[in-house]
Amino acid sequence: MTTAFITHHDCGLHNMGPEHPESPIRLLAIQKVLQKTGLIDQLKQMESVHVTPEQIQLAHANLHQKRLEMKQPDEGVVYADEDTALCPDSLHAASLAAGSSILATNQVLSEKVDNAFCAVRPPGHHAEHNAAMGFCFFNNVAIGAMHALQQPNVNRVAIVDFDVHHCNGTVDIFKDKPEVLVCSTFQHPYYPERYCDIQRDNIVNCPIEAHTRASVFREQLEKYWLPAIQNHKPDILFISAGFDAHHEDPMADLNLTEEDYRWATQLLMDAARTTCGGRIVSVLEGGYNPVSLAFSVQAHIEVLAGH
Repeated sequence: MTTAFITHHDCGLHNMGPEHPESPIRLLAIQKVLQKTGLIDQLKQMESVHVTPEQIQLAHANLHQKRLEMKQPDEGVVYADEDTALCPDSLHAASLAAGSSILATNQVLSEKVDNAFCAVRPPGHHAEHNAAMGFCFFNNVAIGAMHALQQPNVNRVAIVDFDVHHCNGTVDIFKDKPEVLVCSTFQHPYYPERYCDIQRDNIVNCPIEAHTRASVFREQLEKYWLPAIQNHKPDILFISAGFDAHHEDPMADLNLTEEDYRWATQLLMDAARTTCGGRIVSVLEGGYNPVSLAFSVQAHIEVLAGH
């Protein structure tokens, strides 16, 4: 089993201020744990590349990038919304984050690796077709999924999202594209409270109340995600891998542990093996306690790598 680990030092240049939870420390913590455990040496390490404007426009409005570029400051920070700030290097980092999804997709579809994990930031799943929000500028997973659909022999894609926040951006982009299945577990009611009750055959929303026991998360995946993936028969599976449903995360109130993420990853690996030859691209989303984030990512990657 060959797993690509895709990241870039410059993803740490995006900095929304010392008090902002979406911090460069997140990637440093992941790197530290993977190096200390030796897991990093068992992965195919790759440096991310920049996304192109044409690739961004696969998932976003034509002027989406231009509007963000007009807001980006020469110094300090400027807010795109109440949660999402741009510093002088933000779009440089966002381009690399989105480009990682393209690179990972190409590596997996060309069978150079079995699967891939992208340790990048800023995250992407709140970025809608025509709006940046929720710490997100470009929807990394959506861009990768749309790129996959441009390739020969890829007709259907599945995206699964176990971040504690609902993937409103991903749903917005794919709500009227039946070739893309979107499955999401999320704390509800909670941010962003958009598209959480949408009714579409290709959208599987699984809201979970705050303080719910972790076994409910597992039940949702087995009851709703697994049959949806099996029925959809995707040619490649994307994971929006947010780890902020961890019980130690400060941003929400669910009760998952590293073992729940390990279990979920194995479930998705098994589903991918039977539907799409095991082809998986996983991209980091949330996770704001650096310690629990790093150990959760370790568990996730260990399963991807076949450990």
